Amino acid sequence: MQVCFKKSRLQWLLPGFICSPITMLAQTESAGISSSPNDTGLIVLLVIVLLIVLVAVLLLSFEAKGLVAKIRNKKTGRSTHQFEKYLKNMNSNQIEKVLELKHQQKGLNNNAQSSGSIKGVLIIVITLLASLFPGHSVYAQTKATNAGIFSEGGILITITLIMIPILAAIVLMIVKLSNMLRKHRNRQDLEEAALFADYLSTLTEEEANEALAKRKAALDYKLTHHELSGDQEPVDKKGLVGNIETEGYINFIARKKKAQKRPNIDPQLSKLILWYFGCAALWLLFGTTIGEYVGIKFVAPDVDHISWLSFGRLRPVHTNAVFWGWASLGMLGLGYYIVPMVSNAPLASIKKGWYALYLINAAVILGTLFLMAGINNGGGEYREYIWPVMLLFGIGLILTLINFIQTIAKRKTKEIYISNWYIVSAIMFALTITVVAYVPIWQDGLGETIIQGYYMHQGVGMWFMLFTLGIVYYMLPQQLNRPIYSYSLGILAFWTQILFYTLIGTHHFVFSAIPWWLQTIAIVGSVGMVIPVVAGTTNFIMTFKGAWHKIAGSYTLPFFLVGIIFYFTGSLQGTAEAFRSTNLMWHFTDFTVAHSHLTMYGIICFFLWAGMYAVIPRLTGKEAPQITVGAHFWLALIGLLFYTVPLMIGSTLRGQMWIAGKPFIDSVVHMAPYWLWRAIGGSLMWLSHIFFAFNFYKMISKYETVDVKEAALEKLGQLI
Repeated sequence: MQVCFKKSRLQWLLPGFICSPITMLAQTESAGISSSPNDTGLIVLLVIVLLIVLVAVLLLSFEAKGLVAKIRNKKTGRSTHQFEKYLKNMNSNQIEKVLELKHQQKGLNNNAQSSGSIKGVLIIVITLLASLFPGHSVYAQTKATNAGIFSEGGILITITLIMIPILAAIVLMIVKLSNMLRKHRNRQDLEEAALFADYLSTLTEEEANEALAKRKAALDYKLTHHELSGDQEPVDKKGLVGNIETEGYINFIARKKKAQKRPNIDPQLSKLILWYFGCAALWLLFGTTIGEYVGIKFVAPDVDHISWLSFGRLRPVHTNAVFWGWASLGMLGLGYYIVPMVSNAPLASIKKGWYALYLINAAVILGTLFLMAGINNGGGEYREYIWPVMLLFGIGLILTLINFIQTIAKRKTKEIYISNWYIVSAIMFALTITVVAYVPIWQDGLGETIIQGYYMHQGVGMWFMLFTLGIVYYMLPQQLNRPIYSYSLGILAFWTQILFYTLIGTHHFVFSAIPWWLQTIAIVGSVGMVIPVVAGTTNFIMTFKGAWHKIAGSYTLPFFLVGIIFYFTGSLQGTAEAFRSTNLMWHFTDFTVAHSHLTMYGIICFFLWAGMYAVIPRLTGKEAPQITVGAHFWLALIGLLFYTVPLMIGSTLRGQMWIAGKPFIDSVVHMAPYWLWRAIGGSLMWLSHIFFAFNFYKMISKYETVDVKEAALEKLGQLI
């Protein structure tokens, strides 16, 4: 029985599915139906879902055809030709192993074949998909009505509840079929490897030498690097050749450097770190999907009329999910790798790490549900979670702080590396600002506003930024394989950030009822932030000195470099926004939205991705595909620029319109095209997160593609 569809049958099914929605709509219109917007939206949604499922099924069928072609090649006697191709494509190590095994050959005769069939399953899938279309709409005309049945809320809820298990079953079936095909392909490759091993065993030693020795010599050939220059030392009185810092490097032919699996990582610690990363990636997808939907609402504000999906509820869901779910868990996961590593000591308690993970995830889940239900803290940005939810988060941080301090106390070296300074201090400040923000004693009148400015800015600068800088001070020198440029600059940046950043919260409330002197202190502190930013940026850039060529051969260094650039530009942009003259123009506009994404996304996210791409291969021994890492990087970077630059331009013009006394509605109309760019950029950023999730899966996946040549050599070695 054949595995794939006949060509005629596939040609019959495809046009039917493509034309079904068109026919359905056409017949509806011809019958005089006055479809409501909800009817049309639901139909379009169903069509999109069905087409996506159909594409997935077709991809599976193409994969099945590949297996069938391989089986047919076996049956038509083309295996020998394929084995000769394997011989020609062997690398030097494989050839050497074959030549060694030929000396010990005893005999091998192992052959097996297996075949399977999925034709019936695919036919059933397509039949089920076809049956999902409403037959009365497609095949018959109906009486004209003024309002569609799908305008009823109860009908919509019922359809949604029915579709959820149906779609879940379809997704599960596709996953099962994909796994089945993968396993079948691996079995086929292993069988082919056995046949190839059998073929190798039939070769005499002379035939093997004749076929492989010459190719091995060609593969092992290396240039002496003196072919053009000769063996004589150059006359170099000025030191133009002898005193260069690095060897010549041709960037455009560089290969990406593979990460090495470190031998001394505790498997239990590796599992804990990967779970932190996995939960962080999940919250990144969830939070930015919500953000994508919120961004679309700027272009289509009437896309829904459901209270749980209103802008006022979804916006804090987005910000809190990416803050406390994605960024916090990602930072803590890297912290659990870095703190024991630089302390040269085992983690004090794996259990505390797991408890902290449970508590933080519980806080984000409960906080999200409460926010969507309209239960919140009543105001302050980034502190919308009610206090019992943030209590769970705080307990998780307390357990982590105790864990890290106990680990550092067991360090094998006298000094404490600067990364641990930043990481431990960040957790201390996070706990401090959380207590200050949620204790209600001083939060009356202007006290509420002042505390809000303090909490909001310290959350970004003393939790996310301080922790992330600690990550960079370890990961960047490690990836460059050179020490940090200046330890003193790192200490200067550390203490000046603590000095100035804790003063600048009220620069968000310039021209408010807050005392003028307090506003002035915030502005002065913002200017003082130039010192730690310039010191840190100089330290990082000078660490690249003599190693810029390594960027071309690394997955991680481009992420670090972009993060450093945005660290400098985004932080100084914050200083520029603090002045009264610029605050007058940019405050209350989308310029602050652009600035927050330049810092939280351009700095924090890029640094976290760099750290994860560096650490995960060391834990699992697996690399992400180069093309999808590149897609993630460029989509995130271009999307961020598409998001922020138009918003900054449009908001500057909007502020000038306000200063000129133009009507407010004119400024709203003016921002429409810039909000469209915001949605486009946000969509690219969201798409990059899907690539990141795929890369994460590839780095931790247990599924491996069978290398026929390696498997054949392993079988040959076992049987000789």
